[in-house]
Amino acid sequence: MATTESTAGATSLTSPASRTLLKDVARAMFPHPSFPDAPYEHAVGTILAAAEADVRLRAQLEQGLRDVDVVGGAPFAELDDAARLDVLRSIEGTAFFEHVRTRLVTGLYDQAPVWDLLGYQGPCPDGDGYLKRGFADLDWLPDPQVEDPHRDEIVR
Repeated sequence: MATTESTAGATSLTSPASRTLLKDVARAMFPHPSFPDAPYEHAVGTILAAAEADVRLRAQLEQGLRDVDVVGGAPFAELDDAARLDVLRSIEGTAFFEHVRTRLVTGLYDQAPVWDLLGYQGPCPDGDGYLKRGFADLDWLPDPQVEDPHRDEIVR
């Protein structure tokens, strides 16, 4: 298979092509169409920072990005969402996939702007818990049905 321009550019983690490819992988793993690029770029930055300190991880990420860019038969950036998901499923047991997935969970979802996008009000360190912080204001969930074993009717 011929090396495409995006594949050649994605061999070095410091290249803009690698950052873009890793961001595309992050969006495919954790798709949030309403999210701007900034949270994904921040999460990718945490992955790349870890690779700067670990030569083995750096090599693993470089090889993983090369693989991602050819496994689908075309550069990852040119694939549709379904094909991108197929590529990720085909590599989900690899060390590359597991490392990126694990780092993305914390790198993406541990950001205050993401909390705002998801409606999470943040941690509650003051000791009062969430009862006084609008815990019951989740208007996007249906009212729960609670069944009382001592009654035949559903209590709402």
